[in-house]
Amino acid sequence: MKVKDAEYSLLFKILAYVMVTIVTLVCLFPVLLIISGSFTDNESIVRHGFGLIPDKFSLDGYMYVFKYPTAILRAYGVTILTTVVGTALGMFFITMAGFVLQRKDFKYRNQFSFYIYFTTLFGGGLVPWYIMLTRYMKLMDTYTVLIYPGLMTPFLIILMRSFIKSAIPDELVESAKIDGANDFRIYYSIVLRLSMPGIATVGLFLALQYWNDWFMSSLFINDTRKYQLQFYLYNIINTVQFIRDMAISSGVNIGNPPTEAMRMAMSVVVTGPIVFLYPFVQRYFVKGLTIGAVKG
Repeated sequence: MKVKDAEYSLLFKILAYVMVTIVTLVCLFPVLLIISGSFTDNESIVRHGFGLIPDKFSLDGYMYVFKYPTAILRAYGVTILTTVVGTALGMFFITMAGFVLQRKDFKYRNQFSFYIYFTTLFGGGLVPWYIMLTRYMKLMDTYTVLIYPGLMTPFLIILMRSFIKSAIPDELVESAKIDGANDFRIYYSIVLRLSMPGIATVGLFLALQYWNDWFMSSLFINDTRKYQLQFYLYNIINTVQFIRDMAISSGVNIGNPPTEAMRMAMSVVVTGPIVFLYPFVQRYFVKGLTIGAVKG
């Protein structure tokens, strides 16, 4: 029996490694195509399509994207500012809200939790939201409007509340109160330190939300110097395409802008920095999967 169990275990490991390898390759394939396409000549892409190895190496896509480096660096700075400040403030507010909503001594925790959950099902609408932020809060063309709306995401509050409730026993909080710790000391010394997997998850979601945001810039920002990176690159490709279409309709020869290579280069420019964030939070995800798996 032991020999058969060992054989079954070996077979399971082999199948597991094969499946993980296949899934990894499937996920990696589009990324490799994007990177390869960004270094491929535009005419080659139009004629032969994308490939894992560039048919004709070219940096035209990156040259067009970085044609005005000052502007794109400014857009990078705006995105980094909103991502860092928004993620830091958002994690503070969301963890505080999750800590309060899971406390049994908070009388109206269920009612507030329902109100927060209700906003995930029904919203007030785009027009009232726009009027509130621009007319009453006077946030038009400010960096604040790029940060403020994402600070309290209902889904992340509910996620943080559930994580704190399952990860931190009530006895630990009660013993801290007996020792004389106030609520903020409990939050800082116990909740934050024991909730790092949940905080890492919330932080990653918030960072991705702010980094990939372009909608706020399109609605509330008229000053081109305050454009976020995503919206700035989106405008570049639209402007190039518009100029190309107008030139063709007018019979003017302006060459052939590398639109396809530009799209791939923009994808690399946008996704490259945020990819490096994942290794710093990966160990917390693994820890979060194992918390509570074995008790006693």
